[in-house]
Amino acid sequence: MTFDSSTFTVIDYFAIAIFYFGWLGYAKFARRAATNGMPSLMSVMVRFREDWWRGTIRRDLKIVDANIILTLSNGATFFASTTILILGALLALLGTTDRAIEILADLPFAVKNDTFAWNCKIVVLLAIFIYAFFKFTWSLRQHFFCSVMVGAAPDTDADCQVREDFVRRGARMASTASDTFNDGLRAYYFGLSVLPWFLNSWLFIASTVVVLGILYHREFKSDALKAMIGNN
Repeated sequence: MTFDSSTFTVIDYFAIAIFYFGWLGYAKFARRAATNGMPSLMSVMVRFREDWWRGTIRRDLKIVDANIILTLSNGATFFASTTILILGALLALLGTTDRAIEILADLPFAVKNDTFAWNCKIVVLLAIFIYAFFKFTWSLRQHFFCSVMVGAAPDTDADCQVREDFVRRGARMASTASDTFNDGLRAYYFGLSVLPWFLNSWLFIASTVVVLGILYHREFKSDALKAMIGNN
């Protein structure tokens, strides 16, 4: 397969630019907003994790903490396994390009895809979900680190500075694992926004904008955030 730039139009390149910079820009914006104290799910959960790790020190039995970490790990494991299945399906699509193009051509608003364009779009999806897989597996390993840290929790009679240092490090480790998981989950959202590209580039642009709006609302304006910060 040789590269043919004429396969893609200016709108295609424009859509790809919006997709790439939208994803990258939103990820940086969300992290910076949380760091600067803007109310968000990411910033609020940091405080809850600190309370969790303070509770870990007070508890003689760490069953609650082990169950929390197990639940979080199961989520990462589920998505990692699902991502493998998605990658297998995408690879299978590369072997049925001509038939898939024929089926897609009958759908409303669909533009004609040639073999090169179809394969390029599949490769983009493959790259997104490979990225997601590495994020989920890294998140899973970071949760394992959290379980080891729970086992190393200081006693309640330990020095106050030692306890607070443990809380800070534990909450930071848990937040890092959660942020990595969120990166993988965000890849799923943006992976879905690529699907309309198989129909036409304008739908690709629209779906990217919709995904950005959904992510912003859930992170900064959702009912879940209001519940956690105590707003009605």
